[in-house]
Parts: sequence; C-alpha cells; structure tokens
Amino acid sequence: MSLPAHHLTVPRTARYFLLGEPDSADEIWFLLHGYGQLAASFVRWFEPAARPGRLLVAPEGLSRAYFEEQGARRVGASWMTREDREAEMADYVQYLDLLADQLVGELPPTPPILVHGFSQGTATACRWVSLGRHQVHRLVLWGGLVPPDLDLERLATRLREAQFHLIIGEQDPYLGSEQIAAEQARLSGAGIEVSVHRFPGGHRIDLETLKELSRSSVGGATT
Repeated sequence: MSLPAHHLTVPRTARYFLLGEPDSADEIWFLLHGYGQLAASFVRWFEPAARPGRLLVAPEGLSRAYFEEQGARRVGASWMTREDREAEMADYVQYLDLLADQLVGELPPTPPILVHGFSQGTATACRWVSLGRHQVHRLVLWGGLVPPDLDLERLATRLREAQFHLIIGEQDPYLGSEQIAAEQARLSGAGIEVSVHRFPGGHRIDLETLKELSRSSVGGATT
C-alpha cells in the first residue's frame, strides 16, 4: 500500500559564488552548473568572459552527494532528481528568484540578466526563465535542450524580447544532429527563435564560443 506524501517548507542555506563586484554591475550572468558539479569550480570556466561591470553568479544546486571518480570520492551537486520532482523544481525556482532579488534589487537601473545553463543546468535555466519573476535578456543552453514537459507557449512569451542560443559540441555524446534538428523544429513550431552554434569538441563549455558571446551585445549595450 502506497503512503501519501506530506510536505513541509523549511528555511535552508544555499551557496553561491561571485566573480565581479555586485555594487557596480551593469550586466549579470547567472551560471547554472551540470549534474555532479560544484559552483566554485564551474564559475572558473567562465573567467574568460569576466570584465569590469559584468557580475558572474554561480548558484549551487540544493542537493549534494558523494561521487566515485577514479577511485576517489568527491562531492558534487545536482538541481533535482525524478523523486518528488515538482517540489524540487519549485524550490530551485524560488531559490534563484530570491538570489536575483538580492543581487538586482539595489542596482538602479536594473542591469540586463543573462542565463547560462550547462548539461542538467539547461533544464533548470529554462524553468527559471519561464516560471521565475525576473525578465531575462539572453538564455544560453550549453550541451542540453529545453525540457520536454515545459510549456513552450509560456517560454515563448518570456523570450519574446530575449536572445536565445543553443550551443552543442559536434562530438557531444548526449546530443546528435537529429536531436538538435528536431529541437529546432519543435521550438520553431512554438514561435521560439533560437540561434544554434556547433563547435569542435564534446560535452563542455567552448572557450571560443564563450568569447564570441561575451563580445556581443544584449539589452542595447555592448558587452
């Protein structure tokens, strides 16, 4: 006999890391790591995009676990699992909203917000952009797609004034050309325009593509 689940909302401590000065930010990048990563090391991948006035924010997933790697144990984090997934998704959307409130709330005028998600973090990024309360000026998905259960009509509305980029390595073991083409068709059918970038390499953040994005403009300003 299955037992009914009960839920209790409790305060807890979330961890995040910053590169840049929050008080003088004219642009904020939220960087959402992949499965089994930690935010402190993930944010280092984006150091080539750092510049004065650009604040890089790396929140860490709320769930941590030990991972076995080459005979050693390390700690990694994740955003959610399939267990009690609706509650976990609601928790991380609220977490990211609260973090953005704290960082953006005292900056006049409100700086453009850019969201980068990698691997598992792509689903987190899409759900936050779609369900959160902050308007995003650019959404970048690295090595991942829009989650299939997300309401594309709602996402299209939130991305109406935003840039949307999908960046995938040509040797990515998780995503092939057919999947990418199907995703483009699915998004196009929902009225979502996406720029697709391929690079030589696998499941990672590509340095040259990152540099190109960091030089492009968003929100009417040169970045």
